[in-house]
Amino acid sequence: MEWLLWTLAVAVLGVAAVAASGRLGELPSTVSSTPPPRLPQGLMTGDDVRRARFSVTLRGYSMQQVDELLDRVARQVDGVEPESAPRRVQE
Repeated sequence: MEWLLWTLAVAVLGVAAVAASGRLGELPSTVSSTPPPRLPQGLMTGDDVRRARFSVTLRGYSMQQVDELLDRVARQVDGVEPESAPRRVQE
């Protein structure tokens, strides 16, 4: 009786391995509950970049760092900050 349980366990693990490899067909694409940011079509202005908002996730990015980067990009798009400004090297 014990050998039957071990055989059944090995068979279940084998089917799981085959299913995970995709040989039984593809799994459906993942579903995300976070909405994508709403961005305008075509060329963007600095105000478009400033208005961009991203969803907060459990292991997401630092919101302060993203906001600082978006502000910097918006200034560059508006032409306030030249593209050839010296870059800071992060250590």
